[in-house]
Amino acid sequence: MVARGGHLRYYRCRFIEGLESVQTLGQLDMLRTAVAQLTQDGSRLALVPTMGALHEGHIALVREAARHADHVAVSIFVNPTQFGPNEDLNAYPRQMAADSAMLEAEGVALLWAPSVQVMYPQGFASSIAVEGVSAGFCGAARPGHFDGVATVVCKLFHQVLPHVALFGEKDWQQLAVIRAMARDLDLTRPHMTDIVGMPTVRESDGLAMSSRNRYLSAEQRMAAVALPNGMQNAIAQIEAGTSPARALGNLREALKAAGFDRVDYAALADADTLEPLDELETRPARLLVAARIGGTRLIDNMPVNNPAK
Repeated sequence: MVARGGHLRYYRCRFIEGLESVQTLGQLDMLRTAVAQLTQDGSRLALVPTMGALHEGHIALVREAARHADHVAVSIFVNPTQFGPNEDLNAYPRQMAADSAMLEAEGVALLWAPSVQVMYPQGFASSIAVEGVSAGFCGAARPGHFDGVATVVCKLFHQVLPHVALFGEKDWQQLAVIRAMARDLDLTRPHMTDIVGMPTVRESDGLAMSSRNRYLSAEQRMAAVALPNGMQNAIAQIEAGTSPARALGNLREALKAAGFDRVDYAALADADTLEPLDELETRPARLLVAARIGGTRLIDNMPVNNPAK
């Protein structure tokens, strides 16, 4: 955890105002003590869950969180249960010292950075599955991924007990899964009043900010801009009356021509239910894409508007 202006010591978890730093043993108890101190006067607490390797997209979430609450908590946990057997768990970037410094500069009150042993102690045998919104897209391409997401976020909500939590819209399906889980399991009250989605923060050329962008070579990074550009072109075509099937086919071809190795999916979907749409309807829609370039899988999504509305 981070103390504004205080000296940081590198333990698994750091605490604020008057609380001593502790190592793994007893971390959760100390977290609850810190949360109680922050909220004992009725102050609101916002949570920004992350896997670390922070960038300006995360900082935008932190700054927005400060507008929703008196204090901001950030969690950093690279969650093994949301990675598949052949995915990048071991290679996922970890930079705790740099992340801590960034959060301290933003005035974050509390950083919860548990170890895997704290989050999943010996004998842990529970999992949360959210049917429906988790079924397609990344759920189909990464079996078990959203079960891991739902489980860890549920645990974070119970551990930190925030009044509000903020998530980026870059992973639109993840946000839908979390909202459905919180609704179904009654997690939003009394501990939380809202789950806020923040618009995707983008680089100057339009590429969505992501911790995985650092995997890209210079050549791949230049080619990656074809993803947001191609999506914008596809949306313009759909909004102008081109069938989604044709516009999405053009998008796939453009990505492959730009150097992408594979398109996992490119789909028009209902923004709320994620039901695939064969044509643009009056309800809000979203274009969702996942594509691989080299060893890096990039995801993105953008709203699609019906001009007839």
